[in-house]
Amino acid sequence: MPAPSPTASPPGPARRRWNAAGRGSLNRPGSDLRRLPTGLDLRNVRLVEGVRAAFAFGVVILLNIWIQWAPLLTMALAANLACFCDNGGPMRARLRVLTAFSVLGGLLWAGLGLIQPLGLPVVVPVACALIFACSYARVWSVQAQSAGNVLVVVLCIALDRPLTPEQAAVTALMFAAGGLWATFLALVIWRLHPYRPAHRAVAEVWHNLARLCGDLERLVVLPEPDTAAFDGHARGHRRGVRASIETARTMILDLARSRERVSDRTAQALLRLESAEQIFSALIAVGELIDSRPDARRRALAKVFLRRLRPLLVTIARAIRDDVNLDLDRLEHSIARVAEGLSEDPTLARLAERIVGRVRIGAKLSTPEGYRPGGTLTEGGSLDRWTRYVGPLRQNFTLASPNLRHALRASAVAAPALAATLTYAGAFTHWLVMTVVLTMQPFYAATWQRALERIGGTVLGGLVGAVLAYYATSPLAEAGLILVLSIVGFAARQISYGFFVTCLTPLVVLLVELLEPGHSSWEIVAMRGGFTVLGGVIAVASCLVLWPIWEPDQVRQELRRALKAQAGLAEAVLRAPPGEGRETAIAAQSREAGLALNDLEAALSRALQQPRAGSHPEVESALVADATLRRISARLIVLRHAPEAAAPEAEPWRAWITATLAALGADRPVPERPALDRGQSLVRLVSQVDLLVGTLRPGEIRAGTAAVGAVPGPANGATSQPVPHA
Repeated sequence: MPAPSPTASPPGPARRRWNAAGRGSLNRPGSDLRRLPTGLDLRNVRLVEGVRAAFAFGVVILLNIWIQWAPLLTMALAANLACFCDNGGPMRARLRVLTAFSVLGGLLWAGLGLIQPLGLPVVVPVACALIFACSYARVWSVQAQSAGNVLVVVLCIALDRPLTPEQAAVTALMFAAGGLWATFLALVIWRLHPYRPAHRAVAEVWHNLARLCGDLERLVVLPEPDTAAFDGHARGHRRGVRASIETARTMILDLARSRERVSDRTAQALLRLESAEQIFSALIAVGELIDSRPDARRRALAKVFLRRLRPLLVTIARAIRDDVNLDLDRLEHSIARVAEGLSEDPTLARLAERIVGRVRIGAKLSTPEGYRPGGTLTEGGSLDRWTRYVGPLRQNFTLASPNLRHALRASAVAAPALAATLTYAGAFTHWLVMTVVLTMQPFYAATWQRALERIGGTVLGGLVGAVLAYYATSPLAEAGLILVLSIVGFAARQISYGFFVTCLTPLVVLLVELLEPGHSSWEIVAMRGGFTVLGGVIAVASCLVLWPIWEPDQVRQELRRALKAQAGLAEAVLRAPPGEGRETAIAAQSREAGLALNDLEAALSRALQQPRAGSHPEVESALVADATLRRISARLIVLRHAPEAAAPEAEPWRAWITATLAALGADRPVPERPALDRGQSLVRLVSQVDLLVGTLRPGEIRAGTAAVGAVPGPANGATSQPVPHA
């Protein structure tokens, strides 16, 4: 068997399409780990959220044009910034975050305005301590991370000018009023469906399953199984489906915890997600059957099965997304037809029956009769304040934590930037500190991507903003353009960061012209572009100099975790006694193995972006090991449905497979290979384990095979000798 090539693109006419698919987005990671996930995810356009955000501060701006009272602009800015903090989710969590932001933002602005005249010795340490706290807030949640980032923006704006006690009081009150107005609008007046984000996440899981199914249909028609194509499929689709499943699971459980009970709709979402996860597991096994050089008949049967299955997955995904009912009676014929004619291939037939059963459940849950009565939340429960707030702070308060390193790095780099901008004060110098802190991320690869997207989006958006400002000759025209740009910007917030910045920059240009009259639009664009480029360079350089995270070390840790997870999955599949406990253990270990492989590939992707790390020998070995572990995981899922793999005579090999994976994960010597026939069902799995050992321990596998000698192989000529990684 040739060693897998994790990053090579398949040759032939499909190369261009494959390369285009290799660049993924944040929600759909691509197949090529060397490429930054800067693609656009157009399915995440949120037009209604954009209209709501524009209305939140547009009303206040129009009120200011009528009344002409300057504090209203502070209120409008607070309403705008509060919308940036709202990432959706359970109502209670959003209420906590938005209320805290509104109050803390007002106090922050007022307090820094009061101490601003005290000079650098007081202002810089206080501001750096606050930046550390805002950056460290990411340990709590994504919502807290967003609020912390926006509070950094408030901090930078607050240091622009000193305030008297009366001005500070008015600023604090108006900022809190603006934030609370946006909160009231989002959670009370213009309240989007509380279950919709969770159900959209579940719909995305089913849609990703349809994409995975479609890609398997493409692979099954290849004249010969293509190693690189299957590796790309595993990284581009299996990684994306697993990530979407975990995202949906988190959203559903957060929703349930916020209400402290499982409502009908929450139970419906959980059952849909459970069915989708079981379909995902079975489709992995189908992909392994296609990848294992099957005969023409199996390929033909698999092609027909996949072609019938994909439309059903798309139909259910759309029903969940649009929250509509399905006519189960009309759909039943298509569901039953999916598994017809597969009796010639018992393994494929068993997998198809399992998939069809879960598809039927998913379809039934989209009917009025498909709901389940609610109940109290017994698993997980609501978290007490100590666990929710203090626990994450303590767990991450170590230099081994990327979050603590990030907070230290942000505050350390912000100190000289603050000193420079306060010494050489200007109308736009605060953009330097904003860019440095907001561009900086815990990992170098994420910082590099954020810098590229922010710089490119700022330059392009600045040009658009300057042109629009040239034609907006009155405050009313500027306000109208601001409303339109707000709708576009907030609606595009989840498409990609670069696209969001491109849409946001024209809004910033027009807002500055409205709030700070007297500046040319081209001057604003030039200053913002210059400070963005300088801040991006500083942020990228700081990640390489200050408390850097050497990614090969992270790869080593994640690889060890992935090996241990695979050992647990092998133990559950190959050694556990039959029964309900075995199925439960397999499901749990399969999820753990999938998460571990996703984390390994995330570490590999970061390592390939870090200077000098991409060519590190451990990274190169881990790339091959990752592809091999994907195949081992898939083969184990196939064996879960293959009774012949439980034959008593294969027990020594089952024990050897489990022990070898555990030894690799624990950094122990690899056990000796049994001098027995492997059996037809374990040939491919043993070969993959041999390849894994040959990649990670080439000396041991050579010594082991030399000591044991030739092990009897199967009649079809497959060899037991692994192919070491060159």
